[in-house]
Amino acid sequence: MSVYTFKASWFFKWLYPKYLWKKKPSQCIYITFDDGPTPGVTEEVLRILKGFHAQATFFLIGKNALLYPDLTEKILNEGHSIGNHTHNHLNGWQNENKVYLENVTQAETALPFTRLFRPAYGKIKRKQAQALIQKGYQIVMWDVLSGDFDPDLSTEKCLTKVMQHTSDGSIVVFHDSLKARSKVLDVLPKVLENWTKAGFTFKALN
Repeated sequence: MSVYTFKASWFFKWLYPKYLWKKKPSQCIYITFDDGPTPGVTEEVLRILKGFHAQATFFLIGKNALLYPDLTEKILNEGHSIGNHTHNHLNGWQNENKVYLENVTQAETALPFTRLFRPAYGKIKRKQAQALIQKGYQIVMWDVLSGDFDPDLSTEKCLTKVMQHTSDGSIVVFHDSLKARSKVLDVLPKVLENWTKAGFTFKALN
């Protein structure tokens, strides 16, 4: 059984108003990817995005960016934006503030300059978030969580839930990881095709 919700609740949006959950309606949807770059996945995601002239935002793990600098460069060269996702995919709730913030700083040395930050697992303490906001970061959460990482979620249900909950201005989370590979490569083009036909564009966050 899944322990997450596909749609971010109004309560959390109200409780953390300084985080970015959704953009203002403008006939645009904001597709994002977490946990990359990952060889064999990120390239395929980029190929699909290019086919629909879609821009997206990739929240990269610093360690992965160091291992695969060519993929990081390819993301930028194709017009997408990059965000910080910590250096080692740390859970903010399970780490002391000093350790967590140092890990974010470590990721900065591996990534091109960015002021976008998404906490791994969506878990970050208030003081950690406050420190990053004071440093100039925009904490980016999401409006729709695809669940592509969930082995118990079928590809069909993943697609249905994304389409059901996405609306104008939504920030949607996918993953360019090995765990999510089969679902994201199947669901992503269908989502892009559907919303393109409905007159929407896909832009990167900045």
